[in-house]
Amino acid sequence: MKSVALFLCGDVMTGRGIDQVLPHPSSPQLYEPFVRSAQDYVEMAERAHGKIPRPVDAAYIWGDGLPELARVDPAVRIVNLETSVTTSDEWAPKGINYRMHPDNVDCLTAARIDCCVLANNHVLDWGARGLDETLATLHKRGIKTAGAGSTGPEADAPAIAEIKGAGRVLVFAVGSADSGIPRDWAATKSKPGISVLPDFSAQTAKNIADRVHSVKRPGDIAVLSIHWGDNWGYEIPDAHRRFAHWVIDSTQVDLVHGHSSHHPKAMEVYKGKLILYGCGDFINDYEGISGQEKFRSHLVLMYFATMDPATGNLVRLELTPLETYRFRLRRPGTQDLDWLQRTLNREAEKMGGHIMRTANGNLVLQ
Repeated sequence: MKSVALFLCGDVMTGRGIDQVLPHPSSPQLYEPFVRSAQDYVEMAERAHGKIPRPVDAAYIWGDGLPELARVDPAVRIVNLETSVTTSDEWAPKGINYRMHPDNVDCLTAARIDCCVLANNHVLDWGARGLDETLATLHKRGIKTAGAGSTGPEADAPAIAEIKGAGRVLVFAVGSADSGIPRDWAATKSKPGISVLPDFSAQTAKNIADRVHSVKRPGDIAVLSIHWGDNWGYEIPDAHRRFAHWVIDSTQVDLVHGHSSHHPKAMEVYKGKLILYGCGDFINDYEGISGQEKFRSHLVLMYFATMDPATGNLVRLELTPLETYRFRLRRPGTQDLDWLQRTLNREAEKMGGHIMRTANGNLVLQ
């Protein structure tokens, strides 16, 4: 059975300022404590780096990421979509509300995204109606979803991608309250919402494993995508690491895809299985916002994981470094690339790994 390549990344936040430069912007009105218009985020980015053309085409935001996707040609492309795709005005009073107009969904199909993980702290920013429209819009365009639904069983169900000549990729998605997800966003038998982890206990890990076991067949690759933890900092909570190990020990989960942090965090290979503790942001409108410069969150990563479907083990992990510039991804300069490699290597070595650089400027986990 041939190996299978997956593309994964962290938070894709196509609402707010990004939505404003796309062809069909939503109303710019915001309900944040200090910013009342999404246009302000565009202006902050332009003050930092210069004029952003408007409207941009659907592929614009992916920039140099698209040639990398074409080069690797992964079998399945998975992102954490941290944005509601809706025209709903039922905003949740939670400080930050991300919304992209449904007519801008082409910015996802332009990169041929297969699966949007929705178990995060922004997909219900515009209420249950916003979630319903998000699901309908994505499904209409052939994009599978995981981690959210009109009922609990729908939210718990995996996205399933058939792989020609191999098995399937199953994407299960859950979110934790420690990432800022309100507990009352949890889907129930009669209420829409997302799949929320009650805790990081061994019993919860077993419940996840049972859920995977009920669907998984020989040759399938099972991905558990988790929105967890703080936005800033490199520390991996002991509870997160234990939980990731437990779900792998169950012999059901093959890859843990963690996100929520605004910058890349540590990664680990445990019993042959890949754990990404925090993939960092990938697309956002944070240019020009000050306060956390030491993390260089403008530097982002594409994660290309090649898997053996017979065992679920990692064969190779290649990382493509990019940076956000004028709401578009491009290759970073040498100094930023050096800093990113040193930082990722420091964190990888804590988990027994090492980051090497390839001739084309990409990074590989050893």
